[in-house]
Amino acid sequence: MAKKKSIWRRIGRILLYIVGFFVLLFAGLFIYLWSVARMQPPAVADQSSLQWQRKQLDSSAYTLGNNWFRKSKSGLYEMYVEGKPFERGVVYGKLAEELVQRQEDHFVEQIGKMIPSRSYQHFLKYLIGWFNRNMDKHVPEEYKEEIYGVSFSASPNYGFIGTNYQRIMNYHAAHDIGHALQNLALVGCTSFGTWNDRSEDSSLIIGRNFDFYVGDKFAEDKIVAFYRPEQGHPFMMVTWGGFTGVVSGMNMKGLTVTINAAKSELPSGSATPVSLVAREILQYAGNIQEAYAIAARRKMFVSESFLIGSAADNRAAIIEKTPDSLALYDPRGNEISCANHFQSQSLGASEANREQLAGSASPYRYKRLQELLARNGKNSVAKTVSILRDQRGLNDADIGMGNEKALNQLIAHHAIVFKPKELKVWISAAPWQLGEFVAYDLNKVFAMKGLSSDHEICDSSTIIPRDSFLLTDNYRKFTDFRRLKLAVMDGEEIDVKRITADNPNYYHAWVLAGDYLFKRKQFSEAKQYYQQALTKEIATVPEKEHILRQIEQCNKLK
Repeated sequence: MAKKKSIWRRIGRILLYIVGFFVLLFAGLFIYLWSVARMQPPAVADQSSLQWQRKQLDSSAYTLGNNWFRKSKSGLYEMYVEGKPFERGVVYGKLAEELVQRQEDHFVEQIGKMIPSRSYQHFLKYLIGWFNRNMDKHVPEEYKEEIYGVSFSASPNYGFIGTNYQRIMNYHAAHDIGHALQNLALVGCTSFGTWNDRSEDSSLIIGRNFDFYVGDKFAEDKIVAFYRPEQGHPFMMVTWGGFTGVVSGMNMKGLTVTINAAKSELPSGSATPVSLVAREILQYAGNIQEAYAIAARRKMFVSESFLIGSAADNRAAIIEKTPDSLALYDPRGNEISCANHFQSQSLGASEANREQLAGSASPYRYKRLQELLARNGKNSVAKTVSILRDQRGLNDADIGMGNEKALNQLIAHHAIVFKPKELKVWISAAPWQLGEFVAYDLNKVFAMKGLSSDHEICDSSTIIPRDSFLLTDNYRKFTDFRRLKLAVMDGEEIDVKRITADNPNYYHAWVLAGDYLFKRKQFSEAKQYYQQALTKEIATVPEKEHILRQIEQCNKLK
């Protein structure tokens, strides 16, 4: 008996040692992750700008020296900042403090919906921190100082995620991490340009949809920002609170930058966020060759296409960049189109790009764009807006409202049109690209000497009206469909027949209904909805494979 007790005590000690080993291992791992994830802010000797205070002109307009911030009648926010990097960031944060904090609220809320487990959120925090542990080494000092300045106005509520500086810096890589880890339609954008005999007045015209979706609230407060940095070219960009990178913009040399995600492999380490590479191009390049040289200097951890429009060259080209390679795609004609796949001879032949062409919505959307450009003849700003708003499929097929194969997927954060030679830009007001396109003349904006009174700064004579689709019964049905879709995703009860009645030609409406019934173990009914989905225009191969797997499961379980 004593011998048996001795054996069990020995086994117990061994188990205790094993448990203790793993506890120490995980504790050491988290200590390591915490230590490497810490990101030290840059050393800024003169921080006197932190004492500056904004002056309120009215309920939604503020000034700080020559800098200003206001909300236009269109619903777009407008901001002008100038000066040294840290001071620019501080001023940005002070002028738009409410938007900086509200944007983070929306972002964290959306992450909470996607990942409801708080323990898993903490794990991801350390994982992303480790992944981005060297990111600041790849970010120019100027942008670190600017982001540090903004961070003083960040929310005090998210210290559990990281310091203000750490969080704002990491948010600049959200675009990269999102499409690298998921390769979803979160970043499924379309852009194009025409010039010479493909434009009515022979000048360069660039149009783009920025289809980056992180929940409805994320796109509520768009900022049209005008920057006059101490070094480089003055420029404008469309952004959101706390974000200093560029996704769409034009500088005073008439150079434009827009970014389109391409298929990426799982990254092995951090590098320069795409938006900050685009920012550097916009701030310091005056033509396509200078933009290419800047892109060549920076290491990125995802693949991206930069469509560069240049007044100096009176044409556009695409810089295609991966973590390992760089190519310049020049169509050798007078128009250019860009979706979410590479077109250059070298990168177009890569395995990742072949997978993208075979399995994604990108080539279909690209063909539809070609179809519309050919049909419309010589292009104009109004025709560009019409193309950006197009919801149809090839040969004008009704593929359902919100289909990723359409140019207008009804999720756009913004759409934008540039006329670089005239330094004019048109930006869509909500909803998506359906609201009016508000016009700005950069020559007039940058000629302003501060804002003494709150007044409209847009060019009201060239505003493009709202899309008539907003007045139709189909628009009402689509808004109802989106409400039901969100309810399904939140696990709420819905009328399953209504979701397909609202959007009958959209395959995903039938998939949502099928998934809803499948979760409630109504397998025979779910199968019928999945089969209907197969008769529609399905956006991607993985989505079709999901439908087929679900039908197979229904056959087994019914």
